[in-house]
Amino acid sequence: MCIFVAMETKSAKPASSSFVVMNELVLPNDTNTLNNLMGGRLLHWMDIAAAISAQKHCNRIVVTASVDNVSFHQPIKLGDVVTIESKITRAFNTSVEVRLDVWAQNIPSGTKFKSNEAYYTFVALDELGKTVPVPTILVETAEEQKLFDGALRRRQLRLVLAGKMKADDATELKALFTKE
Repeated sequence: MCIFVAMETKSAKPASSSFVVMNELVLPNDTNTLNNLMGGRLLHWMDIAAAISAQKHCNRIVVTASVDNVSFHQPIKLGDVVTIESKITRAFNTSVEVRLDVWAQNIPSGTKFKSNEAYYTFVALDELGKTVPVPTILVETAEEQKLFDGALRRRQLRLVLAGKMKADDATELKALFTKE
């Protein structure tokens, strides 16, 4: 196996150590009047899975800082099993980006489909609620490297949209749209 080292540090952890799989059965209380899973319930489950991944990586309490665009491709129905997979894609100074893939499966019919994917950002906190540095990430696969490389662009986009970074300072984003 080839190991890509994203950043050298004594406190680096492999991305794979943050991998989480969470399963939920869609029950009547989770659905709307059309017997579809309520979007807010799915976002709640996704937040839990992503937080567990972030806590496993950081060994700290974490709080949700942002949720990227979440589009629902197909309704998830009453009785379906929802599988949420989450894993850290990149660690920054005090925050981590987590990717989530959501699958729905109707066990009696044998059908399974991908419902959506998203990126969540979490910030690590100490016992007093102050931000603390997080371990860097060791990238072990080509797919992890691809997600790691794209994380800085996604982070800059989040910061620009939140008004925390000027568009002119988003060098990774500008490189996508300008020729050298």
